Amino acid sequence: MIITRTPFRMSFFGGGTDMPEFFRENGGSVISTTFDKYCYVTARHLPPFFDYRDEAVYSRIERVADPSEFEHPAVRNAMEMLDMRDVRVAYEADLPARSGLGTSSSFAVGLLNAFHCMKGTYASKERLAREAIRLERDLCREAGGWQDQVAAAYGGLNRIDFAGDSFSVRPVVISNERRRELESSLLMFFTGFTRFSSEMQKENRVADKIALLKEMLALVDEAEAALTDKSRPLSDFGRLLDETWRLKRGTGSRVSTGPIDELYARGMAAGALGGKLLGAGGGGFLVFFAEPDARESVRAALSDLLYIPFEFESDGTRVVYYDPEDYVPEGGR
Repeated sequence: MIITRTPFRMSFFGGGTDMPEFFRENGGSVISTTFDKYCYVTARHLPPFFDYRDEAVYSRIERVADPSEFEHPAVRNAMEMLDMRDVRVAYEADLPARSGLGTSSSFAVGLLNAFHCMKGTYASKERLAREAIRLERDLCREAGGWQDQVAAAYGGLNRIDFAGDSFSVRPVVISNERRRELESSLLMFFTGFTRFSSEMQKENRVADKIALLKEMLALVDEAEAALTDKSRPLSDFGRLLDETWRLKRGTGSRVSTGPIDELYARGMAAGALGGKLLGAGGGGFLVFFAEPDARESVRAALSDLLYIPFEFESDGTRVVYYDPEDYVPEGGR
């Protein structure tokens, strides 16, 4: 039996510039972090005692005679991609899916990590990220960018750059004290709305999106400097969050909604310096940046929402339980 643990990500700047149709022409960069909320994938081979050969347990249970019969696209395609047979896969998570935290990509990375372990092979973080991108974007044909898969595989507070058909990951180097200050300044709330990111990406295409994305890309350098320049207050990072959110809202009619705008206005009126809706838009989690004297007032202003405390993490996907098993393939049964 194998159990993998893969973190969710919080994207701050550059979201949308990680789309290949953009970065292959213009380059792309994001600043994001993973944090201590995870999805868990348990995988093992099924013994030959059942009238089904493979099983997947998530929000439903699928039991099939052949992996090609799975309705879950990531499970079906990942099993074909790595030639897996006679497998039981189970998924559970600390936070809900379709909520702007890259949950589907965290699952894809964790699933592939588990499958490689079952096959007795080592997969590097780069390999897991690339295979998860191929799984979701090519095999499952889901619209979206590349940042979620990379963040889930690598973990940490990073700047991720995209160009051509490649990416590079560079940690944002700050002191532990500044890191703790950033953590405590960020307040996350669940709006209660969920949506499919791939559907949002398709619906959020507008004629002048490229110009807006270029402006958002330019903010990545400014945001990195606000974090790494010890002479600058972290409040600069918070104000830049507000600026990038206002640009993001212009990239599609469904990035935000009336209720989301009202919640954001309440947080800002209570003293937040900036914030944004995480993910492709339309719902999920709101994050605000607030200095110490405003944090309680921001929480009070949004007391009707679920507040989610968190800490940054830097491990990325990990195998947290590994117990190799004897497995006789189909022909040996």
